[in-house]
Amino acid sequence: MKGTIAERILESHLIEGGLSAGREIGIRIDQTLAQDATGTMVFLEFESLGLPRVKPKVAVSYVDHNIIQTDSRNADDHRFLQSCAAKFGVIFSPPGNGVSHHVHRQRFGVPGQTLLGADSHTTTGGCLGMLAMGAGGVEVAMAMAGHPYHITVPKVWGVYVEGAFQPFVSGKDLILELLRRFSCKAGVGKIMEFFGPGVANMDMAARATVANMAVDMGLTAAIFPSDEVTRKELARNGREDAWSEIGTGPNPQWDETTEIDLGVIEPMVACPHNPDNVRPARDLSDIEVQQVIIGSSCNGSYRDFMVAAKMVEGKMRHPNVSFEINTGSRQTYDNIVAAGGATALLEAGARIHESGCLGCIGMGQAPATGTVSLRTFPRNFKGRSGAQDDHVYLCSPETAAASALAGRITDPRTLGEAPTITYPNRFKFRPEWFIQPPSDGSQVQIIRGPNIRPLPHFPALDETLEATVLIKVEDNVSTDIIMPAGSRVLPYRSNIPAISEFVFEVIDAGFSARARAAGNGIVVGGENYGQGSSREHAALAPRYLGVRAKIAKGFARIHKANLVNFGILPLVFVNPDDYGAIEQGDTVTITGVRRAIAAGQGRIPIHVGGRTIMTSLDVSERQRRILLAGGMLNLATKTDDGLREAQ
Repeated sequence: MKGTIAERILESHLIEGGLSAGREIGIRIDQTLAQDATGTMVFLEFESLGLPRVKPKVAVSYVDHNIIQTDSRNADDHRFLQSCAAKFGVIFSPPGNGVSHHVHRQRFGVPGQTLLGADSHTTTGGCLGMLAMGAGGVEVAMAMAGHPYHITVPKVWGVYVEGAFQPFVSGKDLILELLRRFSCKAGVGKIMEFFGPGVANMDMAARATVANMAVDMGLTAAIFPSDEVTRKELARNGREDAWSEIGTGPNPQWDETTEIDLGVIEPMVACPHNPDNVRPARDLSDIEVQQVIIGSSCNGSYRDFMVAAKMVEGKMRHPNVSFEINTGSRQTYDNIVAAGGATALLEAGARIHESGCLGCIGMGQAPATGTVSLRTFPRNFKGRSGAQDDHVYLCSPETAAASALAGRITDPRTLGEAPTITYPNRFKFRPEWFIQPPSDGSQVQIIRGPNIRPLPHFPALDETLEATVLIKVEDNVSTDIIMPAGSRVLPYRSNIPAISEFVFEVIDAGFSARARAAGNGIVVGGENYGQGSSREHAALAPRYLGVRAKIAKGFARIHKANLVNFGILPLVFVNPDDYGAIEQGDTVTITGVRRAIAAGQGRIPIHVGGRTIMTSLDVSERQRRILLAGGMLNLATKTDDGLREAQ
């Protein structure tokens, strides 16, 4: 990895271990973020550690997911988050400020620093030359307590970029092309680093979009150099003093490389129901659309809305299309208003919504029955929109605007001359939009609504585990399938007994009742199990229901870590064909499992139906201690020096 940006950031932040491929290291975290769908658990977990203040240079709590207040629960949780932020020394970004990833890169991101967020799309920060990673809430809580973030040393995948985008093509088309070529699981255990002369031709909107969706390739992070494009972006935000130049060194040793000519990328669209099911827009012109949404954390930039505004200016959306706008931040909305973009969109028939995640997480904007929704969002997992029979396609703002006018998926290159976007020298912004914590929070009282429940306590791992296979699922099952989001479910995010009722509801409405009846349970999965959101509820709620192990062909990185952190064994079939030998309802016995884990065994035999199947447990020594204790918080709080031990 010599000469890579990734190596230099890791090396400068290294606290434990060495940069040997495949080994676990602990790194210092400079900045943390949490959003409201995960943040209530982060603060409950941090509070349980008994520390008065957070340790990182910058810690921000955002409210961007659960901003629809259909009853008192979301509003109660917002007050809880604000009071916790004040008590523990965290900057608070209230509802309306915008999506955490978008706002954070505008106001707080610093090239060369590390950022850990309780949201998988924290990877967006890589657009500034940060090492920005998503993680489970308990890991963010530990980082807020000043403890290292542990990660297996990733491989570094170098992407050499040349050329420039052709008109009507942008960063979303690039990341969709990468997903088309390499799949949603190609990046597991890797950081993608962009270099070469073409990178200078990618503006910050393109870089942010690519870095955002890097996690949807399974990547730990994506990193762009901090160059003149970065400096100008920080300067527009009044933050040029945060800039430093960071580039790939002269002799990088890549683990693998890919070459990309931006000039050959064309408008692309991800078809239902996975971001890697990608086809050229020109091949989809027969698909009528009834909803078009531009925005979210992925395409929420000033440039994204202004290009759409220029394309629709003086025109009108197709009468069968609901054309909707979700700006990435209050700042971005304020500036497109000042530039006349909001007027052009409104007069073209667009509905402009509050800055936030909204339909991306299933908080409103659900499509009509049997209709197609075309979105600039990062994910299109089945049911994520809030409608179980949804047909969600993903695209660029250019393709979205063209399709909103035509009423069908449209290659924007058919519209003639592409618009030119100019930027203001300085973006409008008011620092008062953020609520700064007091210098001493000791007298602040935490406000708890009736929906805030204590963290459940889980027992340590037993010597022998006997459990029922509760469900068997296929490849690429997302955390949206395991633990659904949306306006019906997310208000219970601070109430684990209540939210556990929804586990696997999307595909198996009887799962929670069956799990409670079984006592101990096991889940069997395929490849890339747990892809998507970092939400730790996808591990925490199953554990509450008695799930003690998950056996799969392979796990997504963040979900695997979350399983360990809540004491669930992440076992992988040594022979993938053995997946076919286990069915729902089978009884699985794992004898001497505690002794095997304590002894450092990498192979764990399981017994089912009179036969023995070999599984592997690929975890570090630290993670073995966590599993034995029954979870990270058990280990962290069992002794006075538990936090040090948990490192």
